[in-house]
Amino acid sequence: MEVFTLGVYNSTEQRFFSKLAENHIDTFCDIRQRRGVRGSQYAFVNIQRLLQRLAEMNIRYSYLKDLSPTKGIREKQKEADKLNGIQKKDRTRLGDVFVSGYKKHIAGYDFQVLVEELKAMGARRVVFFCVEESPYACHRSIVANELHKLFGYPITHL
Repeated sequence: MEVFTLGVYNSTEQRFFSKLAENHIDTFCDIRQRRGVRGSQYAFVNIQRLLQRLAEMNIRYSYLKDLSPTKGIREKQKEADKLNGIQKKDRTRLGDVFVSGYKKHIAGYDFQVLVEELKAMGARRVVFFCVEESPYACHRSIVANELHKLFGYPITHL
C-alpha cells in the first residue's frame, strides 16, 4: 500500500481532483473533524459534492473521525497561531502543543485494524485528507508518519 496526503487550501477544484487522478488514488480517507469548509472557494470538498465527485472518479471514501483532532487540541493550536499572528490557512507547521496533544489522542488507535480494513476494501493507493495546504501544518502528516513507522509504507505529500 502507498500513502499520500492532500490538503485543499490554496488549491482549485480542478487541481485538487487532478492530483487524485494523476496519482491513481483508489481510496480517499477523510480525517477532518467536520466534513465541510467555509466559503464558496472550497465548496467542492464539502461532503455531498466531494462524495459525488469521488464516486464519478471511482474512488472509495472512508471517514475516519477517530483520527481527527479533538476540539481541545484544535483550540490549543488556534491559541498558538493567534500568539504568533498566523491564520490557519497560512500555517506551515504545527505547534508542539498540537503535536503532543494529538499524539496522545491517537496513542490507543489501532493502525493494524485500519490497514486490514483498507486492504479488505482493495485499497492500494490511499490519500489522507484534511484542509491545510502544508502537510506539516496538519495532523495528516502525523498519521502518514505513523503508518510509515509501523508498516514502512512510502509517503507522498501531494
